[in-house]
Formats: sequence, C-alpha cells, structure tokens
Amino acid sequence: MDVSIEELAALVGGQVSGGSGNIRITGAAAIEDAGESDITFFGNAKYLPALRACRAACALVPEDFHEPLSLVQIRVANPTLAFSKVLEQLAPPPVVHPPGIHPSAIIAPDARIGKEVSIQAHVVVEPGAEIGDGTFLGANVYIGHGARIGAGCKIYANASIRERTLIGNRVIIHSGAVLGSDGFGFEMAQGRYVKIPQTGIVQVDDDVEIGANTTIDRARFGRTWIGEGTKIDNLVQIAHNVVIGKHSVIVSQVGISGSSKIGNYVTLAGQAGIVGHLEIGDQAIVAAQSGVTKSIPAKEMWFGSPAAPVRTTFLWRGCSS
Repeated sequence: MDVSIEELAALVGGQVSGGSGNIRITGAAAIEDAGESDITFFGNAKYLPALRACRAACALVPEDFHEPLSLVQIRVANPTLAFSKVLEQLAPPPVVHPPGIHPSAIIAPDARIGKEVSIQAHVVVEPGAEIGDGTFLGANVYIGHGARIGAGCKIYANASIRERTLIGNRVIIHSGAVLGSDGFGFEMAQGRYVKIPQTGIVQVDDDVEIGANTTIDRARFGRTWIGEGTKIDNLVQIAHNVVIGKHSVIVSQVGISGSSKIGNYVTLAGQAGIVGHLEIGDQAIVAAQSGVTKSIPAKEMWFGSPAAPVRTTFLWRGCSS
C-alpha cells in the first residue's frame, strides 16, 4: 500500500514536523530495519542513537520530542499505539472467514449455532453446546458438552474448549490452547495418589485474549475465572480455582498455582511463578522470573526469588534506589 505521511498523521491524530507531509510511505519497520520509504516509531529512550542513524522516511515520536533528526516526524501522544494503527493501514487485508459449516465438521443435533458463524474442517461441537453469532471456529477445534461460546469470538485451529466452559463475547483463543482440562488435584491415601474430582468450570469474560498452548484448568468446585479484558500470552499455566481480575496482563510461561487471586490491572511478567492461595493486589507488578511466595499488596512491584518489593530487593543487594 502507498500512503502519504500527511494521511498517516491524520489517521493517528498526529502533527507533521521536520519535513514534507507529501512523502509517500510503502511500509513499516523497526528502527534498525526501516528503509527509505518506511515509517518507524520511537517508544523507548534507549533507541535514540538508533533513531538518529535510522534510514526511515518518517518516525512517530512523542509530542514533547525535540531531538534534531533528518527524517520527518509525526508527533503523537503514544507512538507505540499510533504505530499499531499505521500497521493496520499498511498491512495486507485481513483474512476473512465466510459464514458456513464445513462438511467434515461434526455438530451435535441439539447444539445451538448462532447466525453468521464460520466452522472450519473437522471441528467437533458436542451436545448441549452453544456458539454465538459471528463466531469463528478454526480447523480441528473441539467444543465440549454444554460449553457456551459468546458472539464475535475467534477460536483458532486445534484449540480445545472442554465441557461446561463459559466463554464471553469477542474472546480470542489461539491455537493449541486448552480450557477446562482437569485441575491438578490428588491426595495421598494408603501409599497411592487418589484423584480428586474436578467438578467446576472455567469462565472467561468478554474481550479476553488467550495465547497459543496456554492451559486454564477447570475448578475443583466453583469456577476458574478470567476477568474482562485480560490478556494472556502463550505457554501460560493457570491452575484450578484461580481468579484473575479485569484488564490484567499475564506474560509467557507464567505459572499460577491453585486458588490464587490476581487483581485488576496486574502485570505478571515472563516466567513468574505464583504459589497457591495467594492474593496479588490491583495494579501490582511482578517482574520476570520472580517466584512469589507471599501475597502482594496493591500497586507494588516485586522482584526476585523469593520475590520481595523492588526497593527492598535492591537495597539488600547494596544497590541505590
């Protein structure tokens, strides 16, 4: 696609400076990779030297940016967010899945299928399941007995939604994810592990996104619950009876043990591990590779293994804060 800098500025609500808005842009790239007809973005101060040497025609920069540059700038409130809009403008057209049910799909006679639903090859929808209007089920998706999927969802190939799982509206579930598998519940009796029935459900509220090969276990009783707007990366393990609040971010390879409660707007960075039955308060941040063994109050940042408040951790190591 070919578009002018001025048109891109209008798209993102930005102001052109440092050159002509008539220059044509044909692509978007990172600072280090951008070519002469590309647009890039500056969202982190550590990339300033690279930006000075960048060959791009244009860069999205913060509104208070004042460094002299040879390339044209578009000043915006949030360069990272603006760049995502630009990418959508320059990207190839999105893949469209037309409504319809592939002949190889197996749909139970009593399953309820909404309007404009797209069901691809070899999907299985078990008895009592419900699929909302406009939802897409990719190839080999499994929808278990009595599961309910809301409207406008996208469930990509090879995902498994087990029995009685509840999925809200506009939820995105990527390939290989498994929702509703048994919680890891066993009790030692007479020298043998006895399986404890996992009779609860998984509930996923509206506008959640769940990454590839993530697993969310059903509750022992009650529900494992993912709150509205939360975003979960690939390869995350969420155990039985975990509750995650609204608009939290759970990054790749995080493991959350059973019955822990994660608040609203929490960030769990990559490979963080949370011991069971803990509470992580609203807006708390757990840094990457931290091992959390105690509950964390709201709005605190913890780091380390065992994790502790960042200020305490760095003082203990003799670092300045």
